[in-house]
Amino acid sequence: MEHQDFLFMQAALELAEKGRGCTSPNPMVGSVVVRNGEIVGRGYHQKAGEPHAEIEALLDAGEKSQGATLYVNLEPCCHYGRTPPCVGRIIQAGIRRVVVAMEDPNPKVKGRGIQELRAAGIEVQAGILENEARKLNEAFIKYITTGQPFVVCKMAMSLDGKIATVSGESKYITHPQSREWVHRLRSELDAVMVGINTVIKDDPLLTVRLENQSGRNPHRVIIDSTLRIPLEARVLDKDPVAKTLIFTLESAPVEKRKHLEAQGALVFSVKKNDQGKVLLRSVLEQLGQMEISSLLIEGGAEINASAFQENLVDKVICFIAPKIIGGRNAPTPVGGKGILKLSEAIPLYEVQARMLGEDVMIEGYVHI
Repeated sequence: MEHQDFLFMQAALELAEKGRGCTSPNPMVGSVVVRNGEIVGRGYHQKAGEPHAEIEALLDAGEKSQGATLYVNLEPCCHYGRTPPCVGRIIQAGIRRVVVAMEDPNPKVKGRGIQELRAAGIEVQAGILENEARKLNEAFIKYITTGQPFVVCKMAMSLDGKIATVSGESKYITHPQSREWVHRLRSELDAVMVGINTVIKDDPLLTVRLENQSGRNPHRVIIDSTLRIPLEARVLDKDPVAKTLIFTLESAPVEKRKHLEAQGALVFSVKKNDQGKVLLRSVLEQLGQMEISSLLIEGGAEINASAFQENLVDKVICFIAPKIIGGRNAPTPVGGKGILKLSEAIPLYEVQARMLGEDVMIEGYVHI
């Protein structure tokens, strides 16, 4: 039975993956109903507010759910959210056994769904492919337990660690395949953040542009302590889905704020750090209140340095192009004051590397 449990849970995880980029602030969840060793029902959570994976699988299975086993990569919910709880429907369907990959970290659930199933006489087994399930929903886990988004810091540099030439030219250091991968990543996360220097220098759109594919545009987050952003900046282009959020200080010019809001931007005043600039932690707190569960930092050296200094980064993705740029004054991915001792360096964990075109992509986690 254990071998079959792994196979059917893998099927549930593959179904859950179909919801990537669409379910936030909810987790990605897939489910299968199995009877006599065969899958008789499949489902996955497609969007927040729509039926959960278990309900979709039960509907697909119909009467075949009676006496069957239900596999799901996240503990079934037992509370009312955007939709009714799943536990009751599972009991009503006559499911005999439930196999769960991981307990729901949501404080409103956190083991109570499993308890209710067992109280109803249903056999429950938990922990099958738990590590895979936790990685799949790493953003949801961070968001639901802290109220702040999961933060990915993306860097792209030459082999000698430069993100631009001494003249500031940076388009394009990396291979087209790497850039396409980043656009796909943008479409999967809720928001993308840059600093005002990047806006002034590069005038980015921060939208998703995938060849022959559609993608959801993330919210565009701009850090601008004094509202230096040009009113003609492309990030102020109106998008019906992806809003532009500008974070500034209370001391920023009131008239400029009114002009930006008239163009459709949302402007927030937040706390300042020791250098008199926007405190990024206060930005993350505001984003969490807006149900933004994941954030991609695509800024320059200074905003990257601030994010690491405030210990906000959860994951790093770095693209290294096989090019030598040189120049002692050419910018590097992380600025700031730097460290004095190597023992103060920030290590990465669970590091993986792969090739994308001619580039090497390295990803790893800041926290275990």
